[in-house]
Amino acid sequence: MDRGILLSIKDDDELLTMKRRFHTFDYGASNDFVYLNSDALAILANRQQIDWREFESARASLEMGDSVGYKTILDSLATQPKETLPDAPSVKVVKSYLEEPRKIVVGDFVDYFNSRFEALRKILYNREELKNTLPISRILAKSDKESVSLIGIVKQKDITKNNNIVLTIEDQTDQMKVIVNKSKPELYASSRDIVLDEVIGIIGNVGNKVVFANNILWPDVPITNETKKHGNEDYVLFLSDLHVGSNNFLKEDFMKFLDWINLNAGNAGQRDIASKVKYIFFVGDLIDGVGVYPGQETELAIKDAREQYSECAELLSKIPKHIRLIICAGNHDAMRLAEPQPVFSAKFSEPLLRLENATIVSNPSIVNIHSGKDFDGYNILLYHGHSFDYYIANVDSIREQGGYDRADLIMKYLLKRRHLAPTHTSTPYMPMSPDSLVIDKVPDFFVSGHIHKSAVSNYRGITLICASCWQSTTAFQEKVGHHPEPSRVPAVNLATRQVKILKFGK
Repeated sequence: MDRGILLSIKDDDELLTMKRRFHTFDYGASNDFVYLNSDALAILANRQQIDWREFESARASLEMGDSVGYKTILDSLATQPKETLPDAPSVKVVKSYLEEPRKIVVGDFVDYFNSRFEALRKILYNREELKNTLPISRILAKSDKESVSLIGIVKQKDITKNNNIVLTIEDQTDQMKVIVNKSKPELYASSRDIVLDEVIGIIGNVGNKVVFANNILWPDVPITNETKKHGNEDYVLFLSDLHVGSNNFLKEDFMKFLDWINLNAGNAGQRDIASKVKYIFFVGDLIDGVGVYPGQETELAIKDAREQYSECAELLSKIPKHIRLIICAGNHDAMRLAEPQPVFSAKFSEPLLRLENATIVSNPSIVNIHSGKDFDGYNILLYHGHSFDYYIANVDSIREQGGYDRADLIMKYLLKRRHLAPTHTSTPYMPMSPDSLVIDKVPDFFVSGHIHKSAVSNYRGITLICASCWQSTTAFQEKVGHHPEPSRVPAVNLATRQVKILKFGK
């Protein structure tokens, strides 16, 4: 289903502004509004010349089953030059989930896991070691001691009485056992972190219809020899977890941030950074929400989600308009919890959607910034991080090395698996095909939030950033052992990719 937007019938500049801000905009039907599909929006944004009557006629023919005329128009536009607005920071949405309301049936779950498996299988198949993989049904017929390789999804994981790991691996043809012997310490250590439903490649030897693993391979991201950098010293900031509406929202700290970004606070060096900020990302949980957990109403200063978004929009409107804001939702925002989470709904968050310098995307999404004539920009993967809790609790190496204090370990773990929530129960999800949580495109930055503690790292040339929060420690966080570090802002110099953590609180 093609999702465009309903716009007030005004001049061309208004249409361009709205295109820059939204993917979808859900107002009721009215004679005062016009519906523009995604193709029409692209034509307007690129300021391309077109016969709109011919376009509309071809579109009507498409809806009746004749796609030739419409495709011809789009093909001709692809060769037509596109005009860009001068000196404007570049923000392009590479991947953002568009909601398609429909009934979910059992077959959707089958298609979902099949599409995920196939996407990750293709990535693994590009590994030289796995070029000769066989389906499990054929491996089961192999003679003992033969060397084999396979790609499958982890259906079950057990520990024997001798402390060997036994994996039940499944593909579309059959399932079989894979044994990881403790006598291979390096392989055994990495296998301890295997979780259910992830897709892996295995190399080993057959023995009595079981494979004894010699090596296990993950989809992983490729190693890059050179980190992409841009020549201009501009900055991008990453914020998350404002929790506006909570009794614990640190408004005083956030006002200090607003003073700084408006060049009214800080020393000369700090103001210099503020003057060069071109983009600010907000990675979910803009508000505290209502009814997110039992007894939350006692911890709310603002008890209505719409009023929380109004307050949040009022604060964000104080950011200079030349700075582009890129915003996605989190698990506290007023929408479904299941991922991918769509863009914000006008029903609750209209003031937020009306911010003229904001681009609203889904959670997760990929956004390209800072592209130009001689530079293809940075691809930034946004994911709020709701699945992080599961992997902190269930992956030994993450839990033993710091848990909630080590967002970088979680992010590396997920990049290695090329999926943001590889285990079925690690986050609520919508069974949509293709799976939007697959990391099919390798980003330059992977940015998250959720755990209220900033972290910066690098993995195979990808800059990893977990944004901080703007909420003081809650009773729940104390109970589960969180150690929040609020009011900290990672600032990335886009020329060098160096990251500074700016502190606006204690």
